[in-house]
Amino acid sequence: MDISSSFTALLVEDSMSLGALYTEFLRADGAKVTHVNHGGDALNELKQWQPDLLVLDIKLPDMSGMDILDIVQKQYPDITVIMITAHGTIDLAVDAMRAGAFDFLVKPFDAKRLSITVRNALKQRHLVNLVAKYESSLPKPHYMGFVGESLAMQTVYKTIDCVANSKASAFIVGESGTGKEVCAHAIHHAGSRRDEAFVALNCASIPKDLIESEIFGHTKGAFTGAVANRDGAATRAHNGTLFLDEICEMDLELQSKLLRFIQTGVFQRVGGTKEEKVDVRFVSATNRAPWDEVKAGRFREDLFYRLHVIPIELPPLRMRGKDILLLATKLLKEYNKEEGKQFKHFSAEAKQCLKHYQWPGNVRQLQNVIRQVVVLNDAENVELDMLPIQVKANINVKQVAPQAQSATALFAEPAAPSLVKGSIEVQGSVTEAQDTGAVAPAADIVPLWITEKQTIEDAIAFCDGNVPKAAALLDISASTIYRKRQSWEELESSLSHEG
Repeated sequence: MDISSSFTALLVEDSMSLGALYTEFLRADGAKVTHVNHGGDALNELKQWQPDLLVLDIKLPDMSGMDILDIVQKQYPDITVIMITAHGTIDLAVDAMRAGAFDFLVKPFDAKRLSITVRNALKQRHLVNLVAKYESSLPKPHYMGFVGESLAMQTVYKTIDCVANSKASAFIVGESGTGKEVCAHAIHHAGSRRDEAFVALNCASIPKDLIESEIFGHTKGAFTGAVANRDGAATRAHNGTLFLDEICEMDLELQSKLLRFIQTGVFQRVGGTKEEKVDVRFVSATNRAPWDEVKAGRFREDLFYRLHVIPIELPPLRMRGKDILLLATKLLKEYNKEEGKQFKHFSAEAKQCLKHYQWPGNVRQLQNVIRQVVVLNDAENVELDMLPIQVKANINVKQVAPQAQSATALFAEPAAPSLVKGSIEVQGSVTEAQDTGAVAPAADIVPLWITEKQTIEDAIAFCDGNVPKAAALLDISASTIYRKRQSWEELESSLSHEG
């Protein structure tokens, strides 16, 4: 809020004459003022709307202003509070400030004194809002269980923030191991249902004849082995979140029953006749392309539209640039502690290997790789030869120096591992160059800016012209690409004139 603009104020003062006087003081400063005489009336007002400023008398007919201040700090922390009293003491002022009041005024006070205090309070509020806005715009390296500050992950975080308090169904898509359940947990814990149950159900791991019972529950005797009534996931998730993982694996017959449940919130237990109603927020996930499943007839189109209200796409690890090393470092610290090891860093070669490997198993595979390194080795640094062969076998000398090859090759799907006896390709390539003493002919050497230009243009083409996305993959800023493009144009123009 701009401090030069009008603001809203709630004045809590039991004296009608003083209330009228302070109201005029505040209006002269541009406030839209509501005046109440009792603490209970103030709390009722706060339930309906929240002012920018609360001017609160400590001594009220029905309750203490300090009690109201305590409620405001807990329930409405964004409201700035100025305490006023005719019975001021140093101790009381200190208590009020410690409890969260911005300032403390002793009656009687004039318009000028109130005006200075109000302007200072609004100025501080403005600065706090600016800082909060600035902080929210910064890359978040950690968010609700996620680790990553790449552009792709920042987009995911902002989407979760936007949808967390909504009841609309969220549909998470992404390759296996990208963190779909972490995302579902984040949606739940960032929203208003965080204190209620989060119930996860993996539709691929439950037998076809049991999944209906798992979702809706069953009554005693509904089938062989049903020795008692049992609540299903729908009942347990009442007022909370129901996460349906691998939703595209669900049988078509059950999809129709799920559709009715989503539409109405009403269901029947297996073997039961009584309808039950619950309030559930649905979050679904799949590692398949859901619309392809619809077109293939394996997933109901009407159910797709019910669940696919807010799509969230989790990027594969190979598209997250520097996040790979952030995650690897975090995992190294965690597994160090669990296994009682003393690893501190990754060597430069190990970092390059981790960074340029394609990670077909995504974060889950990275977890396994770092765990394996920590368990099987004991040192201060993670060296290249400690990494599993399948990670090392896909790295060659050109990937360690990426300017020497096209981005298309860098971002391609990994080839089948090629086993190199006693070493890996990157080591073998360097050794061969040293053994033979071979030097590339001068005719084969091109200016560095040309290979750099080719790499960046290949990355942009790979990202369908999306410069920010290409920049994230190349671990540079988008402004760097735009600046280099301009310099290339100027250089090419200069060369053409010389020619």
